[in-house]
Amino acid sequence: MTEASPHTLGESYLTAVKNRFSEVKKNGDQTFLQLQEQDLFWSPHEDSNSISVIVKHMSGNMISRWTNFLTTDGEKPDRHRDDEFAATLSSKEEMLQVWEHGWSVFLAELSTLTPDDLLRTITIRNQPMSVIDAIERQVAHYAYHVGQIVFIAKLLKGDQWQTLTIPRRKSN
Repeated sequence: MTEASPHTLGESYLTAVKNRFSEVKKNGDQTFLQLQEQDLFWSPHEDSNSISVIVKHMSGNMISRWTNFLTTDGEKPDRHRDDEFAATLSSKEEMLQVWEHGWSVFLAELSTLTPDDLLRTITIRNQPMSVIDAIERQVAHYAYHVGQIVFIAKLLKGDQWQTLTIPRRKSN
C-alpha cells in the first residue's frame, strides 16, 4: 500500500467537504420545497428564530466569512450580525434569493481553494486559525442551522413531512 501525498490528501479533503456542504444545502433546498410561505415565518415563541431568520443569518455569515476568505478577516466591518436576527424578509421568493446568494458566495470561494491553501492561516474576529479549522467550523455551523430548519419544518408538517433520508423502519 502506498502512502498518499499531502497534496493528494488535500484534494481528497477538499472534495469531501464540498460534498458535505452540497448535502447540507440540498437538505435545506428539499425542506423549502415542502413548506408554504407562511411556514417560513413561524417560530414557536418570541425568543426562537423562524426559518427565514435562520436563512438570513446563515447568508450573512457566509458572505462575511467567505468574501476574500484568504486575505481579510472573516468578520467584515459592514456585517451587522444582530440585524440578521431581525425578521425582515417578507416572502418565500426573497428568502430563497438570500439563501442562494449566501451559498453562491461561499461555494464559489470554497471552489478556489487548493491543497496548498489548507494550512494557511486566516482570521475570524481577529482570531488566527488554519483554513482547515475555518472550514470545519463552517461545516458544524451550517449543518447546525440546517438541522434547525429541518426540525422546524418537521414540527410544522407533522405526518405530511417527507423524510430527507431513509424513512424510519425502511433501513433494510
